[in-house]
Amino acid sequence: MQYPVRNLNSGFLIDQTTGFSRNIYLLDFKQGDVNGDGIVDNIYLYGNKPDGPSGVFADNITLSIQDGFSKQHTTLNLESNSGYNARLFLGDFNKDHISDIFISIDSGGSGGYGIFYIYSFKNNHARILFDFNQFNQDHKFKVNYEDFYKVSVSSPELDVLFMIDISNKGPDYLTQYYNENGKLKHPVSGEVLALGGLFPIVTNTKSMSYDLLALQRIIGTSNADTLGFVETLLTWNGKKFISSRMTVAIFSTKLIALY
Repeated sequence: MQYPVRNLNSGFLIDQTTGFSRNIYLLDFKQGDVNGDGIVDNIYLYGNKPDGPSGVFADNITLSIQDGFSKQHTTLNLESNSGYNARLFLGDFNKDHISDIFISIDSGGSGGYGIFYIYSFKNNHARILFDFNQFNQDHKFKVNYEDFYKVSVSSPELDVLFMIDISNKGPDYLTQYYNENGKLKHPVSGEVLALGGLFPIVTNTKSMSYDLLALQRIIGTSNADTLGFVETLLTWNGKKFISSRMTVAIFSTKLIALY
C-alpha cells in the first residue's frame, strides 16, 4: 500500500491510490536519527480532525516513521489515540545514544490527564519504553484525612508515606471535616489522580540522555481541591524506567510572623 502524502495547501492527506482526500492532518513533525544508522529520519504524527483544520481535537492519532535511507514508512497505531495538542519530542531516554520518540497527548477535561508513549526505533524495530497506562497501574496511592489537620498520601506497593499539613486551609474548609479539638468528624478520603504531566529533563549533562519527571495531582474531596502533586523522577535502568526519587510538592502560603 502506498503511503498517503500531505497536501500542504489544504492540510488534507491525499491517498495516491484513490485520489480521495480524507480528514486527516499532520499534527506534528520531527526529524532525527531514530534507527541508529546515522541518517536523519522523518517522524510524523497524523490524526483525524472531525471538526476540520481549525479543530483542536483529533482521534485515530497515528505515528509514522520514514527511514531516511530506504524512504520506507513504518506506521504505529496508538492504543489510546484521541485527544488534544498531540506532539512529538525526540531524545535519548534508554541511554543507547539513539533518539527515542516521545508522544504526548492532552486528554482534555477537568482532570488534566495526559496520554504519553515513548518508543525506541533502533534498527527499525519499534519497542515501547514507556506506556502511561502501565505507569498509572503501578503508581496508585491512598489519600486519607488524619486527625489534627493532616492528610496522608501512601502506597504500600511503593513503600512510601507522605504527610500534608492542611491547617492553613481556613475555618470554612476545616470545620467541614474536623471538630474543634482537631479530631475528624468521620473518615474522609481524597485521591491521587492519573498521570497529568510527563517532562523530559536532564539530570546528568555528561550522559546526553533524558530522565522523566512525572506529575500526579493530589486532590481532596473534590477535583477543585488540589492539595499538592506527587513528583516521580524516572530513570532508565537498562530494562525499564524506575523511580529514582519521589516527592510531594505543595503550594506555598503567605509567611505569617508570630509575636
